[in-house]
Amino acid sequence: MLGDIAERARQSYRALRIAFRRLTLDPNKAGSAASQKVLLVQLKLLLEQDRNAFHGEMNNFGFRCFSQFEEDGLLLFIFAAIGFHSRKVVEIGAGDGTECMATNLIINHGFQGLLFDGDRRNVWRGRRFFQDCRDTDLLPPSFRHAWITAENVNRLLEENMFVDDIDLLSLDIDGNDYWVWKAIEAVRPRVCILETNPVVPSDLSLTIPYDPEFRYSERPPAGEDFWGASLPAMKKLCTEKGYRLIGGHRFGFNVLFMRHDVGIGIFPEIQVEKIHDNAWVRYKQDHKWARVRHYPWVTV
Repeated sequence: MLGDIAERARQSYRALRIAFRRLTLDPNKAGSAASQKVLLVQLKLLLEQDRNAFHGEMNNFGFRCFSQFEEDGLLLFIFAAIGFHSRKVVEIGAGDGTECMATNLIINHGFQGLLFDGDRRNVWRGRRFFQDCRDTDLLPPSFRHAWITAENVNRLLEENMFVDDIDLLSLDIDGNDYWVWKAIEAVRPRVCILETNPVVPSDLSLTIPYDPEFRYSERPPAGEDFWGASLPAMKKLCTEKGYRLIGGHRFGFNVLFMRHDVGIGIFPEIQVEKIHDNAWVRYKQDHKWARVRHYPWVTV
């Protein structure tokens, strides 16, 4: 009996991997809402057969539609397992919306979005992008121009009616990421995707000092890697806020955290060293850390 169930799960997993490879080889199919919804159903069915079927396999399901790397696929995998609840996403540092974490969920899965960017040109282009898209022309996401700080982030979330439980928070501002996330209380995301600085060695819990006017674009060449926070620093903060580290993309700096009351038994906590076990992080730490190690990092 148990052997039959295990064999069916293995066969289903192989079939799913074949279907997934076909989908991601064709960018038009990967960007199709219909194809993604079929994949979502297949993932859910397999998870119903075996909740442990994908332990350690999440990165095999990454793909890009609108994300910079393969985060669209990773997020779809996660929500196949834990389900959509509020279908709300907040993205801080969304650019013009054509390449960010929220757009695939907004366009292809009906999410309500609140997107922020500090560049007025990005916000203008982003509003046009969603207004011109047939899937969002009637109800585009809220795209707001704002320079996000620890002092204003909660007020901006509340003013835009995004409070309490949301499905996803994406934070990528190349600067005060640690301090902004520490300040956020208005929302309780079930999943967070946060950018961390891979240049900092994997055993150091460091962030830049808080400066509400910090701008990555103004860094001199020698200090171009002085921004943001290390993964250990972000992991420590997330633990304090009630989240666990569950994964990351293949380059190890865009990382995924899940609230402790979500995905229990499906997504175990993983270690920093596993996320950092890749060529990009090793290169950054071996060749770039020495250039910024004496900058005024703050231990947290």
